[in-house]
Amino acid sequence: MSLDPTWLFVSLIAGGVGFVLLVYGKKQQRWPQLAAGLLFMVYPYFTPSLVSLVLIGLLLAFILWYAIRLGW
Repeated sequence: MSLDPTWLFVSLIAGGVGFVLLVYGKKQQRWPQLAAGLLFMVYPYFTPSLVSLVLIGLLLAFILWYAIRLGW
């Protein structure tokens, strides 16, 4: 884990988005949002650089968008 301030700030944003998605998914019983929220909260612990943090976040957001678009 890095102590770069930019990495810490971006990981805080990803964790916040994940928390909101998790609460929304749990309250509305929507599994894609619940799973994506959990992944958004966990993945920053396993990303060593800022670039990987942003790219994995964008990939997770695209997968969530696509799952919702398919009607899940």
